[in-house]
Parts: sequence; structure tokens; C-alpha cells
Amino acid sequence: MEKSCTLLVHFDKGTPAIATEIKEALEGSDVSAKIEAMKKAISLLLNGETLPQLFITIVRYVLPSEDHTVQKLLLLYLEIIDKKDQKGRVLPEMILICQNLRNNLQHPNEYIRGVTLRFLCRLNETEIIEPLIPSVLQNLEHRHPFIRRNAILAVMSIYKLPQGEQLLVDAPEMIEKVLSTEQDQSAKRNAFLMLFTCDQDRAINYLLTNVDKVSEWGELLQMVVLELIRKVCRTNRGEKGKYIKIIISLLNAPSNAVIYECAGTLVSLSSAPTAIRAAANTYCQLLLSQSDNNVKLIVLDRLNELKSSHREIMVDRIMDVLRALSSPNLDIQRKTLDIVLELITPRNINEVVLMLKKEVMKTQNGELEKNGEYRQMLIQAIHSCAIKFPEVASTVVHLLMDFLGDSNVASAIDVAIFVREIIETNPKLRVSIITRLLDTFYQIRAARVCCCALWIIGEYCLSLSEVESGIATIKQCLGELPFYSVSEEGEAPTDASKNSQQPSSVTVSSRRPAILSDGTYATQSAASETAFSPPSIVQGSLAAGNLRSLLLTGDFFLGAVVACTLTKLVLRLEEVQPSRGEVNKVSTQALLIMVSMIQLGQSPVLSHPIDCDSYDRIVLCIRLLCSTGDEVRKIWLQSCRQSFVKMLSEKQLRETEELKAKAQVSYAQPDDLIDFYHLKSRKGMSQLELEDEVQDDLKRATGEFIKDGDDANKLNRILQLTGFSDPVYAEAYVTVHHYDIVLDVTVINRTTETLQNLCLELATMGDLKLVERPQNYTLAPESSRQIKANIKVSSTETGVIFGNIVYEASNVLERTVVVLNDIHIDIMDYISPAVCTDTAFRSMWAEFEWENKVAVNTIIQSEKDFLDHIIKSTNMKCLTAPSALDGDCGFLAANLYAKSVFGEDALVNVSIEKQLDGKLSGYIRIRSKTQGIALSLGDKITLKQKGGS
Repeated sequence: MEKSCTLLVHFDKGTPAIATEIKEALEGSDVSAKIEAMKKAISLLLNGETLPQLFITIVRYVLPSEDHTVQKLLLLYLEIIDKKDQKGRVLPEMILICQNLRNNLQHPNEYIRGVTLRFLCRLNETEIIEPLIPSVLQNLEHRHPFIRRNAILAVMSIYKLPQGEQLLVDAPEMIEKVLSTEQDQSAKRNAFLMLFTCDQDRAINYLLTNVDKVSEWGELLQMVVLELIRKVCRTNRGEKGKYIKIIISLLNAPSNAVIYECAGTLVSLSSAPTAIRAAANTYCQLLLSQSDNNVKLIVLDRLNELKSSHREIMVDRIMDVLRALSSPNLDIQRKTLDIVLELITPRNINEVVLMLKKEVMKTQNGELEKNGEYRQMLIQAIHSCAIKFPEVASTVVHLLMDFLGDSNVASAIDVAIFVREIIETNPKLRVSIITRLLDTFYQIRAARVCCCALWIIGEYCLSLSEVESGIATIKQCLGELPFYSVSEEGEAPTDASKNSQQPSSVTVSSRRPAILSDGTYATQSAASETAFSPPSIVQGSLAAGNLRSLLLTGDFFLGAVVACTLTKLVLRLEEVQPSRGEVNKVSTQALLIMVSMIQLGQSPVLSHPIDCDSYDRIVLCIRLLCSTGDEVRKIWLQSCRQSFVKMLSEKQLRETEELKAKAQVSYAQPDDLIDFYHLKSRKGMSQLELEDEVQDDLKRATGEFIKDGDDANKLNRILQLTGFSDPVYAEAYVTVHHYDIVLDVTVINRTTETLQNLCLELATMGDLKLVERPQNYTLAPESSRQIKANIKVSSTETGVIFGNIVYEASNVLERTVVVLNDIHIDIMDYISPAVCTDTAFRSMWAEFEWENKVAVNTIIQSEKDFLDHIIKSTNMKCLTAPSALDGDCGFLAANLYAKSVFGEDALVNVSIEKQLDGKLSGYIRIRSKTQGIALSLGDKITLKQKGGS
């Protein structure tokens, strides 16, 4: 059995050169050198070194020191050294230590007495403690409270030893007398804690005797009282009533920590509406009164737990929770909105939306840097409210449309998506939304928002006046045509498009004759450039518009969207406009706009020419307007909106299924193990400890401690570290749990010699760190030993553990080294599937700087089978809807997402195409915020994507 560890000190350096350096420093008279030597000795001992030669030196040269730091380090040294031999008997030299401890307990200096008493709390050797008991008891009556409070703790730790009740028979009675006369709050708390731990009946009797004075006790003692109440009420539920009165009286205590614990205790002991309501009120008061952001976040977590178990009561407190939005911290605001959105009912929806509208208006006035992000969260919350309760959509949609031109592109996109969804789900609002959108379209300055707004205009402008207004708005925002003209000498003019804020046009300034190559005359135009003035409103229309500015920056994807929107509007105009001449006129103007955009894209004016995809889409629109068939008209005017409706219905279905999954209650199966933990002896355990132990019992019985549930998988986790012909055979069972890796190494001596000082030396590569160095062992012939090594993980990255086994044999002069096989830690142990919205995925994709591009190389011939294989190999979640993957067109694109245990995001885009020969080609792109996860995941995909093995 491994010995308990009471002290952990981080020590990053290797073993110092020689222990004699420490010895020389300890023997010297320099106090600072002595202190450094003691620190070094303690660090080495904690890392597995034994240093037996130092003990006598420390007894001779360190024990007599009067320096407080040296005495403190001496006690730490005594705490970690082995005090017993291999047979379990106390070492004889500990008698010297015992005499020193007795002297310290009677020392005139209060600090030395106090730290020595504190040291006794960590001693388990009865032979050392027994002679010190009279001195400990004398300190219970010392004049200084620092000594008294540590003496009480020492008595408690002695009494809790296996033979403590024989050593201190009347300890509870003695401490009860101390408690009745003690004035110091800390000492009083320690005394009550001792009774609570060692003699619970006495503690309960003292509490009930002084029940009227509980509210006057100090904060520390009140906290222990609450802990006692929790424990007593778990075991004796019938007596819960009288203790709950004490808790409710403490809800008015001046200490916020006590109030917080009271609320938590109430929730854990009672599910009565009165108790839950009192706890919720307490949490809400703390949420508003505390200035510390960490406290607010903790309280919000507690409110979130209450929301899950007592939603009806929390619904009444929704406005109190909403007041936390006044905090400028984004994490608090986000968590508050998450809680509130799940507490919305038809009764409170109007109040909540009104509050959210006020918060949105506040973000317009403030100049805070994070206002844009906060506004985006509010818009998303209002969007969610409007989807759940369509009757409030009319009160918020026009307010939010003012933010379509917001400088924060993310919030503007959220507004556009909100408007797009509301206009489909609320047909009554369609006319007013279209009218408002056309009026405010000129304010939009972001290309992505323009694209969404144009799609809405193209799909939902249905009447004649709406179609004509939509076409007029687009023409006004594009400005005069053409976008540019060729200069006289054939040179590209210096276009003002290089300044996107000054959209430009080119006009003819003069004409003059020119002599051609055949000697005839011709007239040639000299073009000069004139810049438009900044956009301004003239009689409600736009003099020069936002679409022109964006097109002159080279955004031809937006140009393709403009062409598609104009095409839809012209096709719809043919249906609603009786005059064929008017339709032809508008169609001609739309064709002129499209041709001008292609001309601009192919000109040398812009640094980047039009891309092939945008060019093809604009050309397709031109061909459609020239000759339109009924089938094509149906696709453009009906199928697009049907696809959008299908997408919305799938989204709602997915959300409904998620809610159903959360609401499902897991029932016990007929063959499940029944654990009667009430029949077990669990004296002194809290309910959390009790439940944890019961859960562990179930895991042991069902084998869930083994990863993936069966012995075969356990065997798969065992790695052979040495060969069968090596003198020492070793194998490791690797357990990965969040931030920890535990190596359980079995070492077998296959020789007939005794191996001495056998040590497992490990080293790591990557973000892995060895917690402590395994100690040395002696292995008898053909015997085995289990050695455990703990390794900490700090990031999601493929790591490597390597090392040696070093030992000494009697027939070999030098130490023998056996090199171990490397242990590779799989990144899949840290990644789990996760879900995020498409908007969040795109935002992260644009933000993350690390990308790993893996070419598809597989023998799998089905696109869907390959995608399923990648999902299974990478342990990721496919965000692309199943309906989007339906059909068989030879192409497939899907987004995958996962999160690591460290909170890191992993994004994957799979884009594949089926070649004529049946093989798949394409790329798998991985993006993450850190380099390690991108490279490790890429290596994993490269290794696994073949699929045939």
C-alpha cells in the first residue's frame, strides 16, 4: 500500500550534483545558505530521493537553530521522511526528534509552539505522539489564542488516530469545557469542529442548548454549524424541521459566505416551495450585492441548478436574475441570458422582451469596447424569444432592423438572420418588414448583411409596388452606370475604388481626332474620372450607394447576389405587371447592370479580377432574362423558398428533439444492480461522499471502471514496454482521465538474481509533465512489482512518454539499463463531439489561425461512407443536416466540430468529389486556435482515412 502524502512542492530542476553540497551548507553558520539547503533537501525527498546521510547532520546543526524559517523547514522535513523501518517499527533516532518536539511545545515563543502543534496534526506515529500529550494539553489553556486554536486541532487529530481514544479518553469532555469558556472565534470554531468530528452528540447538544445565540456567533463557527446540520439531517430526516429553523435564522447573518451556505443547505435538505423560494431570493440578493465577478458566476451556477430542478419557482424570479445584465462582464451577461431564456413563459415574455429592448438601446449610447458583442448576445436572445413566442415578434423586429447597418458585423448578421426567419414564420409581418427593409437598406455597410437582405428582397417582394420598390432601391444603391470607362491612351485610370469610401465614375471630358494606321481620321474619347460625393439622402432616395462601394472593392460574390436578386424580381414582375413594355424596360436595365458588373470584373481597374464562380452566376442570370422557360421560372421563384422553409423546419425539429432528450428520465433496468446504501455503515460521510461511493460501488460491480466497459478493451490499453528476452519484463496499463494520465506499470524480474535500486525513469515530450519520480525498489528473483506514475496534461496534443528501467545486480559492477518502448498518447482521448451554431462555426473558422490541409487518399468509394468513417475516426460531430447530405451528385461538403477537455475547439471541413474512375478526391481542412490540436488531428486523419485496414 502506498504511503499517504501530506505535502506537495513543485520541483522542476534535476537532481543536484552531490548531496555533500547540501550537507556542507547545513553544517555552516550562514542562515540563508542553511534555508536554501533545507529547501533543496525537501524537494529532493519529495521527488523520490532518500538522502539517509542527511538526518544526523540535520539533528546536529539544524535542530538547535532559533531562526523561525529554519524551524518551519525542519518540521516540513520531519513530516516527509520515513519514520518507520520496513517492519513498521518507529526508528530509534526518532527519540531525538521527540525530545525536540517536547521542548518546542514548551518554548517561550508563541510562533514555535503554534507551528509545532500544527505539525502534530500530520503525525500518525503513536509512539512519537504519546510522550507529547501532556504538553499538548497544557497548551489548551495558554494565554495566546494562536496556540489554543492549534492545540485544539492537535487534540482532534490525536483523538482520530486508531489508538487515539485510549490516549485521550476524556478529550470530547475537555474540549466541550474549552468551548464553553473560549472567547476567540477561531479557537471556538476549532473546538466545535472537534466535537462535530469526534463526538457528534455533544456537538448537537451544545448547538441546541445555545440555539438562540447562533445568529450572534462568528462566521467561522456558523459555517461549521451548517456543515453539522447537513450531516445530521441526512441521517435523521425526521429532525429536519428544528434545524431548518436555525438555517432560516442564519439567512439574515451579516456574512455573505454564511448566507450562501445557508441557501445551499436549504436546497440540499428540503424541496418544499418555501425553502426553495428563500434560497432563490438569497441567491438573487447575492447576485446583485456582490461586486466580485467570480462570486456572481458561482451564484449564477447555483441559480442554473435551481432552474433545472425547481423551474416553476425560478420563473417568478426571472426579473431579479435579469438585473445581473447590469454587470459589464460578458461571461456574466451570457450566463444570465442563458438562464433567462429557459425560464420564459407566456406570462413573463412581454416583461423580458421589454427589458432586453432597453438593454439594446443602452448599447447604442455607450462607447464601451465590448458593446458590439453584448448587443449581439441581446439580439440572439430576442431572436430566440420571437421564435418561441411569435406574438412578440412585431414589437421587436422593427427595433432590431435599425441595427442592420451596425458597425459590428456579427450583430448585424444576427439581425438579418432574425428578420429572414421572422418574415417566413410570421406572414402578417411580411409587408411591414419589406417596407422597413427597403427604407433602411442604404444603411447596410457589410457585404454579408447585404447578401442576406438582398435574398429577403428577392424572395418576399411579391406585389407590384414591392417589386418596383425593390428594383429601384437596388439601382439607387448601385449608382450610375457604367462603373468605369477606358482611358484615351489605353491605360487603366486611377480609380477611386481604391478608396472604398469614395465610389467613383468615369465620364468623357473631351474629344479630339486621331490618325489611324491607314491614314484616315477617327474621333477618340479622353476619359476623366469624377468621384461621387459620399452617400446622402435626397428626397428619400440614395444619391450614391453602399452596393457600389462594395463592388468597387472587388466583392463580386455580392455582385452575383445582386444579379440573382434582380433576376428574381424581374421574373416576378412578369407575373404581376400587365404592361409588357414596362417589363422589357426593367429587364433591359437589369441586363445592363449585370453586363456592367462583368465589365468591371474583367477590367484592369481592380487589382483582383472577377472569380469564375461569380462570373458564371451572373452570366446564368443574363441568359435566364433573355429566354426563360416555365421550369426554370418555377425553380427560381418557388424552389429557393421551399428549401429555406425545409431548413427552418429541420432546425425546429432538431431543437424539439434536443428538448425531448433533456427531458427524458433514465429509469433503472430490470437487471441493474440495487445498492442498499442505507444499510451500510457510513458514519460521518456527507451526502456527496456517500453518493460518490455508491456510484463507485456500481462501477465496480458493472465493470465501468474499465474504459468502454469490457475486458477486451482493457487488454487493448495494455502496452508492452520491453521484450520477452529482456532480464526485466515490463508492461503498462494506461488510464487517461481528463487532465491526468496514470501509468500502472507491471515490472517482472525474470532473472535468478535480486535486483536492487530498480527505478523506472520516465521522460515526456509534448505538453506532458511527470508529476513525481517513482521511487527505487528491490525485486526478489522472479518476483513482480506494480509501479504507478502520474503525468499531467496541459493541452490537446499528441504526446510521447519514453524512458528506461535502471537496476543494480550483485554479479554486475555497473548499473543495467533496459530501454522501454515509447508510449504514444492518443489525441482522441481528449476530444469529444460537440454542437455549435452555423454562425459560431463560421466565426471561429474565420478567427482561428492554425490550419492543416489533408488531401483525401482512401479506398472508400462512397462519399457518405467516407464521411461516416472520418466522423468515427476523429470522434467529432457532423453539424451539416442529414437532408443536406441526401442525394447522389458526386460532391459532398460537411462541417465537423468537437471540443477538448481543455475547452479548445476543433473545426473540420470535409470537401470531396467522386472522380470518373470511382475514386474520391478532395481535401479535409482542420482549423484550431492552437497548433498542437491542428497537427495532431491531421496526423490522426492521415493515419485513419484509408479505411480498408
